Parts: sequence; C-alpha cells; structure tokens
Amino acid sequence: MKLVPVTALLAAVALTGSAHSASTTPVGGDLLGSRGLVKPDGIKAPPKSKATSYVIADLETGDVLAAKNPHGRYLPASTLKTLTALTLIPKLDKNLTVKPSRNAVNQEGTAVGLTTKPLYKVDDLFRALMMSSGNDAAMALAEANGSLAKTMNDMNAEAKRLQANDTVAKTPSGLDKPGQSSSAYDLALIARAGLANPDFRRYISTKTAKFPAPKHYYEISNHNKLLWRYKGMIGVKNGWTSKALGSFVGAATRGGHTIIVTIMRHDGYFWDEVADLLDWGFAARGKVTPVGRLVDPLPAVLPAQQATAPVITATPVPAPLLDRAASKQTDSSRTVGSIVIGGGLLFGLIWLGYGIRRRRRLALRSRESEDLRL
Repeated sequence: MKLVPVTALLAAVALTGSAHSASTTPVGGDLLGSRGLVKPDGIKAPPKSKATSYVIADLETGDVLAAKNPHGRYLPASTLKTLTALTLIPKLDKNLTVKPSRNAVNQEGTAVGLTTKPLYKVDDLFRALMMSSGNDAAMALAEANGSLAKTMNDMNAEAKRLQANDTVAKTPSGLDKPGQSSSAYDLALIARAGLANPDFRRYISTKTAKFPAPKHYYEISNHNKLLWRYKGMIGVKNGWTSKALGSFVGAATRGGHTIIVTIMRHDGYFWDEVADLLDWGFAARGKVTPVGRLVDPLPAVLPAQQATAPVITATPVPAPLLDRAASKQTDSSRTVGSIVIGGGLLFGLIWLGYGIRRRRRLALRSRESEDLRL
C-alpha cells in the first residue's frame, strides 16, 4: 500500500475549505462544523445566496441564527481590514500625524491616494481604510504601529484572543497572500468586537468625508452600498479580489436589535442577497433555537505585577562575559572596580578571621565544660 505524505494530506484538507477535523468541536457549537446549510427548525430557510459561506447572527445575544459552511477557510480580501482596524484603533493616537513611506504610497489595488508628506492624522487614515478600502492607508497605519511585522503579530494575536481560529493575517490590507485566511464565522466575531468600539462604528458608518491632499481637500465616500439603500444599516466592510471573489461583513439595527451578516466567495452582485439575509435575520431573531453562538473573547492576559522590592539573585558570570566587560573598562571604571573588589576582599578576610577565632573560643569552652563534668 502506498503511503501518502502527511504534508500532502494537510494540503488536501486546507483546499476543502474546512477548518476542523471530525474529532474537533467547532468554535461556536457542533452544528457549525457543517459545510452545508445549517438552519433552525420550524421556520422557512434563509433566502438562497450564491455565497459559498455565510453567517447570520444576533449581535446582542451572540446567537447564530443560520449559517452555510461557517468555518470554511477562504481568502478574506478587504474584509480583513476589519481586523486591522479592531487591532490598531486602541494602539494609535488618532491625532498623531503620519508621514507615509514610499512603500505605503505604492501599494497595489484600491488606494485613497496618499502622498509621502506628513498631511494625515491617524483618524484620516482609519477613514480611508474603512470607507475607501485604501490599501495604502492600511500599510501607513501598520508602519505607524511600529512596523509591518509587528502589526501582523498584533493582528494575529487579536484574532486568537477573539477565538477567530480560522483567521491568519498576512497583510494589513487583505491583499491576497499564500497562507492568509478567514471564515464567515470569524468575520462575524471580528465585526461583533469592532461594533463595541465607538471609533470603529464611526468609521464604518460614515458615508462621505473630506480627505487631506497637498493643496486642498477632496471627498471620499464609503464603498458599502447598503449604507444608502438598507434601513438601519450601520456598515462594516466589503471586499473583492479575483482569487477571493466577493466578500462582505454588514450590520444593521432595527427595533433596538442588531443583526450581523457575513458572506465569503460570492461570484457576482451580492448586495440584494445580503439585504434579504438581513431581513430574514430580523424576522427570525428571538423566535428560533440558535444553531450556534458567537463566542466571547478570551480574557486579556495582564502582565504579572512586579514586587515593590524585588529579590535580586546573583548569577555567576561566564568567563567570556567577564573578558568582554574588562576590555570595555575605562580608567575611572577600573579605579571604581578596584575599590569595590579590594573592599570586598578585605571585608571577606576580616570576616574569615573573626569566624576562626570564634570557633576556637567555642572549642575551648567545650573542652573546659568536659573537664568540669569529669
């Protein structure tokens, strides 16, 4: 029998779009491990959609009302910018002025039109990111956070904190890159966390805004068409690349309740379908047994509190380190070192002499006591 390499098996599983093995409980509940449609009993199924994967969920309760292949892993395109914003909004001062690098300005794909001049506040760049889907703004924000590498580490750590385990971020913009992935379930988790942040809500719900340029301002508009068409629409994010196809994250509020809809891999015009899925969600919430739930984030790991007076334990210094330290000494440091070492040596000799004399006295007293008893 011919054995199949383990790497080949793993690659085959990855290509199926399934994020879980049969023996692993999917995040959010067992039913969400299905690749097909998962719907509650006693109610008409959600409207048909060409999306390969979707989730309809209640924001307040976290109930997943219906889903289709919710944990299938796919390229997220610009919907990944939701994770970029959620990660960086708390880290960056929105009034900080940023001078984009040439690398940021020259990002491929959708751009807001940045220049390499210090014209932009972080607040401007977040609007460009979430309204105009600017890949140049995504890179500029990543660099403002310290570096691209640091930002990717931060984004992936945030995904893990949210338990968005299908998500692997490789770019801050969502531009296709091997190994990058997310799922309709994870995008719903990210959207739910983002909607709890007032700045995040403000960026995704703004329809038009003025954007700075070298000699004037120009107007940018939100790419989310449902902001103008759907009653109660809050916003969030749409995305598209030729490999990822269409993806969308949306949320709307009616009657004091908010429904989240996420779709992935839609080959066509999806706006009307999303509106129909939102309508179904509003009609179903509170009337059906959920098919799963959006899990809560993991508790934040707080740094261990340091003691006010830490105990310092001396550690022997290897000889090479001592050699290097000696080679870097100046005349003044040698003098100080000699005083310290000499003083320590003198104190040690005195203490040694005191100990010897003390032991001799104790021994003499012991012998005298023995003589008295005899």
